[in-house]
Amino acid sequence: MFENKKILILGFARSGYEAAKVLIARGNQVILNDAKKEEDLDGDKIQELRDLGIEFVFGSHPDDLLDDSFDYLIKNPGVPIHHKYVLKARELGIEVLNEVEMAYRLFPDNVTLIGITGTNGKTTTTSLTYEIVKKAYGDRAFLAGNIGYPLSGILNQLKSGDIVVMEVSCQQLANLSTFHPHIAVMTNLSPAHIDFFGSYEVYKKVKAKLFSNQTIDDVAILNVENADVLDETKHIQSTKKFFSSENSINGCYLDGRDVYYYGKKILSRDDILIAGLHNVENVMAAVMVAKELGISNSVIVDVVRHFKGVEHRLEYVDTVEGRKFYNDTEATNIKCTQIALSSFDDDTILILGGLERGQDFFELADYLNHVKCIVAIGECRNRVVQFAKTMEKEVYCYEHLIDAFDKCYEVSKPGDVILLSPASASWDQYKECEIRGAEFKNCVKELKNKLGSNEN
Repeated sequence: MFENKKILILGFARSGYEAAKVLIARGNQVILNDAKKEEDLDGDKIQELRDLGIEFVFGSHPDDLLDDSFDYLIKNPGVPIHHKYVLKARELGIEVLNEVEMAYRLFPDNVTLIGITGTNGKTTTTSLTYEIVKKAYGDRAFLAGNIGYPLSGILNQLKSGDIVVMEVSCQQLANLSTFHPHIAVMTNLSPAHIDFFGSYEVYKKVKAKLFSNQTIDDVAILNVENADVLDETKHIQSTKKFFSSENSINGCYLDGRDVYYYGKKILSRDDILIAGLHNVENVMAAVMVAKELGISNSVIVDVVRHFKGVEHRLEYVDTVEGRKFYNDTEATNIKCTQIALSSFDDDTILILGGLERGQDFFELADYLNHVKCIVAIGECRNRVVQFAKTMEKEVYCYEHLIDAFDKCYEVSKPGDVILLSPASASWDQYKECEIRGAEFKNCVKELKNKLGSNEN
């Protein structure tokens, strides 16, 4: 399969790069097309692929590039499903697939595939699941998918008996046909990516494709408290198993402070470093996958107790002199900060602000119950100050995060949460929000070293 064929790859990025290397090694003629100019892309990777014999067309999508001489069109997941090449390929009878589908078809036999999707929580669930599987199975465990590791990139390492834990996005699911996870997880469903799919109904149907090729011998792990999840999976063929954060069920559930799996306690909520009930749900999903793989409770608990979450997404950083620090720099909009504030019951010092783009901070008004102080930063800091004063919250104003940090510690006390969740993009001062998060984490590290704290 995929040998001595003529293949057009639409879109460079990570998936196009990895797919091109796999395909050229199998004797295919590979042409890679990207609308971006060559100088705007990774020159080293382009040269690497050119040296392998891959042809490039940059700067546009020429009308005459795709014709009936091609055997496959492999598109980047982010390319619109109604792109002119996709429509033309279908007219010409050329199969359209993506890097995930291509790589899956090249899997060795007897690889266990775990596919994880959902509107929210899929990256955290995938990361935690992988850490548990890696702890139990060592180098037989692989991480792949939308989390930043194209499936093609691990093909040369895979062998029979290995386990792949994969985050699967809706864009990836749109062009899957034979993809068949042995264990499939749906964390939740809510309206998203309407601009890509045209409607929430289409988006839900695409998400449910994760289960399309499963049989009764496969397992679907589902959030029983999400009505849309239940509705979209009511006709799937796989064996359904459920988790719940609200009710004691025949499955995995939260009862008070403890997580149970079919009536047996697995861990306490106090074992979970990542904040919020939504993260308890993510942990339960990971627990259910682990139990399907026969992993012991001791391994699960050990990993959960040390799991700080996905970097920069409500990430537990450290505890210093009783203060817990959380880095949520990727909260670049109001909704993300609402979720973050809903995750804590302790008094919270909120670091808020960044790029000025007219965000309405008053949409946070109903989420300030545990916020005792707001520290305003960035280009929009003066509007944050106005908001805080209107809400009758103590507020301090600094242009730069690094200057604001000491004040956060000064006004806090043991037991408090110090939360960077800016509800703002970072481009007023940083190239990307991850740099802002790294700066915050470095401030925590320096504070801990300065005070000689032994907490963790």
